[in-house]
Amino acid sequence: MEPLKTIVSRTVILPIDNVDTDQIIPARFLKGTTKSGLGEKLFSDWRYDAQGGRKADFVLNRPEAQGAQVLVAGDNFGCGSSREHAPWALVDYGFRAVVSTSIADIFRNNALKNGLLPIVVEPALHKRLLGAPGTEVTISLEDQVLRLPDGTTAPFTVEPFARYCLLNGVDELAFLQSAEPDIARFEARPAF
Repeated sequence: MEPLKTIVSRTVILPIDNVDTDQIIPARFLKGTTKSGLGEKLFSDWRYDAQGGRKADFVLNRPEAQGAQVLVAGDNFGCGSSREHAPWALVDYGFRAVVSTSIADIFRNNALKNGLLPIVVEPALHKRLLGAPGTEVTISLEDQVLRLPDGTTAPFTVEPFARYCLLNGVDELAFLQSAEPDIARFEARPAF
């Protein structure tokens, strides 16, 4: 996992409420155990027609979406099942943050564990972002703030352990493995 400190990116707008994890990555793509390649399957039922061709009107298929790292989504993003493949697909596509007025709890936890920053903002700021596709935003995880070009800021919070892992580019297992020498010393100490 790459460290996540600051993101400077244009936004991609997906103004649909209640986007569930089956819409993010349909169940038929959950057979794999690798994260690689899932970005091509992201929003598959919306991005591709029955013959597998790209739908020109879907936001991720437009040229202005290419390279954007921030998805601004409708309310209640990531609801539904707990599939970890959903944040895997978003990250594999290239997104580093999802901004909404609310993000489902299980999705939020899976996102944080996989290098995707879920950010909840106030409705007024969300409405501004939805109305201005392609706005370049700056997101600082170190300062826990989203900044618009006009200087408007929106603070957000990330649980300290998840923030530490994202800033350092480690998942929970890598964090535990980094503590192995300390664990071994503790295990080797004399019993009381």
